[in-house]
Amino acid sequence: MIYGVRSFIETIRADFRAIRERDPALPDGPLGFFEALLCYPGFHAVFCHRFIHILHAKLRIPLIPRLLSHIVRFLTGVEIHPGAKIGKGFFIDHGMGVVIGETAQIGDNVTLYHGVTLGGTSWKKGKRHPTVEDDVVIGAGAKILGNITIGRGSRIGAGSVVLKDVPPGSTVVGVPGVVVKVGDEKVRLQEGGVTSLAWRVEELERRVAHLESLLLRAEER
Repeated sequence: MIYGVRSFIETIRADFRAIRERDPALPDGPLGFFEALLCYPGFHAVFCHRFIHILHAKLRIPLIPRLLSHIVRFLTGVEIHPGAKIGKGFFIDHGMGVVIGETAQIGDNVTLYHGVTLGGTSWKKGKRHPTVEDDVVIGAGAKILGNITIGRGSRIGAGSVVLKDVPPGSTVVGVPGVVVKVGDEKVRLQEGGVTSLAWRVEELERRVAHLESLLLRAEER
């Protein structure tokens, strides 16, 4: 995170722009401006975190940043540890139930929906929370756990539980999370021979089509 005043203001502006760009429910014009400013708890939580993170990481003030983050959690329903590093253009839609751990690192232009957890799987000190690269979208209720990396431009489906690194540009669904697409290409198999959900559906569709053709031929005879 950069601590210059100008860059700080630019980061806040990018967070605010992200609301208009990614939430079609926001009205146009001045009404939309005030609605985003006053009625978006995700923006309020991130805005406060920018200040709290400075107190914690730059000024090394004890206790107070954690207390402030606790108050923000009570007011917004979003829990962000003061130590989490968050890039600009960050958008939390709805916000309720979002949890971001101490050593989480989030890139630019990332979107989280309600109920997302960027959590840890270890009690050891050090890097134990996820790294989310630029332009990632994480669906409602998804759990990203451990010191793993979600590659740039990836999409994590709602309710997924991700425990392993995700390549850039991937689409992940399921429990545990399975990569079903990288870029525009579907993935047939994951590590360990686990068949992806997308491929299984495609295979079933082919079988149904084949059976229908056999039935049609039998009726014609």
